[in-house]
Amino acid sequence: MAHVLLLGGTSDASALAQALCRAGVPAIFSYAGATRAPLAQPLPTRCGGFGGVQGLVDFLRAQAITQVVDATHPFAAQMSRNACAACAMAGVPLLALERAPWQPQPGDRWLQVPDMAAAAAALPPSPRRVFLAVGRKQLAAFAVQPQHHYLLRLVDAPAPGSLPLAQATARVARGPFSFADDLALLQAEGIEWLVSKNAGGEATRGKIGAARALGLPVVLVQRPALPERACASRVAQVLHWLHHGALPAEAGVAPG
Repeated sequence: MAHVLLLGGTSDASALAQALCRAGVPAIFSYAGATRAPLAQPLPTRCGGFGGVQGLVDFLRAQAITQVVDATHPFAAQMSRNACAACAMAGVPLLALERAPWQPQPGDRWLQVPDMAAAAAALPPSPRRVFLAVGRKQLAAFAVQPQHHYLLRLVDAPAPGSLPLAQATARVARGPFSFADDLALLQAEGIEWLVSKNAGGEATRGKIGAARALGLPVVLVQRPALPERACASRVAQVLHWLHHGALPAEAGVAPG
């Protein structure tokens, strides 16, 4: 009998969890533990790391996992790399549920950079109001540009004095965020620059469209390289793979 491990943390993972529950597929949902109050899921749920590649191998064997679906964030590179290595060691099939990256459209003013250090370096030398939409773990990279005032949107409220930025305003909110909401936010805060990961998908696309509408420059951090792995872009493709052991014709392998 199938027993699926779903590595989650995205809206796509939550949609897949709902689909697995409706289909009666036995599965475990795993959160990395990055947020204090993650969304409740309709599957048995665990939080926290596995203890590296060997820890994940031990978990797969102890739980008799038959298939793993990696639906983590596109920038959760270490977890995805560990999943590739552990599944290869344990002989467990792995599929990534991965949203396509955003593509530039007419009117976009993108500066595409490889990492957070390059994103910080791409900001102008004179003070600006910057919407820093990169997640809490990446904030320290921007401490080298203390002249800017940064707007942050975080899932959890930061502890007093915990932010590594000299000038920052934190708004606590959980997506998805609409174009209208983000347009109003950028206008109300007088934002002049946006820094974002190229996460893809719909849940956080609003800020990209809002920046386009306002003619704002966007520093867009590209995705980290990952090992080659089978990849699906839709929940229906994942269900097909779980039931038939193969992807439908339109899905395939994502290069590293």
